[in-house]
Amino acid sequence: MPADLSPIDKAKFVAAKRAVDYVQPGMKVGLGTGSTAAWMVRCLGERVREEGLRIVGVPTSTRTAELARQVGITVTSLDDAKWLDLTIDGADEFDQNLALIKGGGAALLQEKIVATASDQMIVIADAAKEVAQLGAFPLPVEVIPFGWQTTKALIEETLVALDVLNRDVSLRMNGDRPLLTDENNYIVDLHLKRIGNPRQLALVLNQIPGVVENGLFIDICDIVVIGHADGRVTVRDINEGTLTDDRIEFAPTDNIFADLGD
Repeated sequence: MPADLSPIDKAKFVAAKRAVDYVQPGMKVGLGTGSTAAWMVRCLGERVREEGLRIVGVPTSTRTAELARQVGITVTSLDDAKWLDLTIDGADEFDQNLALIKGGGAALLQEKIVATASDQMIVIADAAKEVAQLGAFPLPVEVIPFGWQTTKALIEETLVALDVLNRDVSLRMNGDRPLLTDENNYIVDLHLKRIGNPRQLALVLNQIPGVVENGLFIDICDIVVIGHADGRVTVRDINEGTLTDDRIEFAPTDNIFADLGD
């Protein structure tokens, strides 16, 4: 394993390397967004180039689409693909039930649409992303710009009656301006620290006018592939009820490690 990769990048890489083994010829594959998903796209591109793997990718963001094209993956839209065999994506947090928080990369809306339009969702993550209870990572909520401050106030009011430890809500910024998603919406981050009932919170948030979608992924993820810095990989399958361990051995190649920027 390359000495210049940080331990966290080594963990992300081995998780991504193991996850792309699930991709079979002819599949339509959802391609996630974020630093861990970028490793997956690179590994999948390596299979396309070296094995002649023929697949079609459906990206969850413009930056993932750009990377996929760069590494040789054929890209299409979800409208053209209609339904996917598999989606592979990262997560900001996951618990033992494979409930997730996603949206740190501000792509939660497309990520959730693509994941739910798939027969199976596989999450790749380093071991630090596993938590006993969701909420330490701020929960992203995508809102429309019109009346966003009213929407934020309604969210804060709603949180009073819910099982959360903290109720701070902030608008995500990009420099001195609000960050815009690919759909030109805003993101508000809910700094909850602990979410007692993720299912209830997800349902309630989406009833608030102005909320487009929230970053809680409940009953969507089927498998999580957890990478470790020493090359170990743990695979947890929620449907099969299995937990297996593996190890990734590899020789670094220029075409994987030439572009580490996300």
